[in-house]
Amino acid sequence: MTDNALLEGPIHAVHVELGATFAPFGGWEMPVQYGGTVGEHTAVRTTVGLFDVSHLGKATVAGPGAAAFVNSALTNDLARIRPGKAQYTLCCAADGGVIDDLIAYYVSDDEVFLVPNAANTAAVVAALRAVAPAGVTVTDEHREYAVFAVQGPRSTEVLAALGLPTDMEYMAYADAEWDGRPVRVCRTGYTGEHGYELLPRWADAEPVFRALVAQVEAAGGQAAGLGARDTLRTEMGYPLHGHELSLDITPNQARTGWAVGWKKPEFWGKAALEQEKTDGPRRTLLGLKALDRGVLRQGQTVLRDGEPVGETTSGTFSPSLKVGIALALLDTGAKLEPGDEVEVDVRGRRLRCEVVKPPFVDTKTK
Repeated sequence: MTDNALLEGPIHAVHVELGATFAPFGGWEMPVQYGGTVGEHTAVRTTVGLFDVSHLGKATVAGPGAAAFVNSALTNDLARIRPGKAQYTLCCAADGGVIDDLIAYYVSDDEVFLVPNAANTAAVVAALRAVAPAGVTVTDEHREYAVFAVQGPRSTEVLAALGLPTDMEYMAYADAEWDGRPVRVCRTGYTGEHGYELLPRWADAEPVFRALVAQVEAAGGQAAGLGARDTLRTEMGYPLHGHELSLDITPNQARTGWAVGWKKPEFWGKAALEQEKTDGPRRTLLGLKALDRGVLRQGQTVLRDGEPVGETTSGTFSPSLKVGIALALLDTGAKLEPGDEVEVDVRGRRLRCEVVKPPFVDTKTK
């Protein structure tokens, strides 16, 4: 652990060796970049990039009827998928606010593996434990597994070179081995590109990561840090908890209602979310693309005809588009549509922006 009490992942020393610069994120010291965010972003879009996201949480819900229990709690409908598939879902509070967004791996009717966000893992585990039926256990395995993301057009080539499975549907996973070490491989990611996420054991993280680095570099790619992860996900309009989702921002507002099993008999927050859906959310998440030169960031006021109509939730420079972009919660009453023009207050300067519906660039996940 570092002097400032931040947690370190299983291969912190490898990141130091690779020349990473670090910053705190979710209570962990994370590699932000190695050689430069724009180059790492471009590698993912054009060849392949490798991320260490071992800070992500991990938890197992196991016991008779574990999948049915998880399905009664989280928003998405596990009955839509089968063992061997994964699903994006939300853990909501009774009022519809989002405790976390996470990936659920359907292992069997009696086992579900969850990957929540780092800072929210304890809250998700505690919420599930508090109401778990007899015989169902909820185990926090945050430091039992590492998570590596191999993302980009040449990601399949990288995994194939290591003898790992690649021929699977989007959001499907396979349990495999590399050099005698178990690795779960899933066709998921957070970049909008074709890619995979690998979960080796925490103790096996270093040899697996080093092998991936060698193959990624051989394919013309590079290791990528948190900076590129953020620019990539913002270009796709993917939500980040604490920005586009939170206890104060519901799935209806964040346009993630597609991850809600509305026809299910129950899930946490169902009544509140159904009522909000019927009434219409008071604000809606949309994208903004700068028409003038300037930097968009979180927490900036969006104006139309000089009147506040919303606030940015994330903002960055888009390496793909070469302009500033942002995600913003815009007041429904303003009736803003894609193509409309607004202004963003950037430190007292009005920056003209076009309203767009994300993603900002084409999705290539499948």
